[in-house]
Amino acid sequence: QVRLVESGGGLVQAGDSLRLSCAVSGRTYSQAWFRQTPQKEREFVAGISWVANTAYADSVKGRFTISRDNAKDTVFLQMNSLRPEDSSVYYCAARASVKVDTMADSYEYWGQGTQVTVSS
Repeated sequence: QVRLVESGGGLVQAGDSLRLSCAVSGRTYSQAWFRQTPQKEREFVAGISWVANTAYADSVKGRFTISRDNAKDTVFLQMNSLRPEDSSVYYCAARASVKVDTMADSYEYWGQGTQVTVSS
């Protein structure tokens, strides 16, 4: 059984950094971070494939970095230069496929979400 547990969210000021963590138990091959606000659909933020290829949404390229520690079964999202528009609930997602996909429907497993709030 796969379980994802996110941590690391919080309240920060614009320009600050945060690192989100996702502890993964069970067998998955690729992971991603999505985010969602009440006003928007869940959107892709970043993903990492089985062979550690990465993909990013245009809005976070150059500011966010996704990585994975295979020994600890943990996926990270390092978020730098945060902006108020990055405020959202961030979700960790995982799937049995080795490739990253930007569509939320492609992911079978989801965490409970962690809130990130960036004040201006």
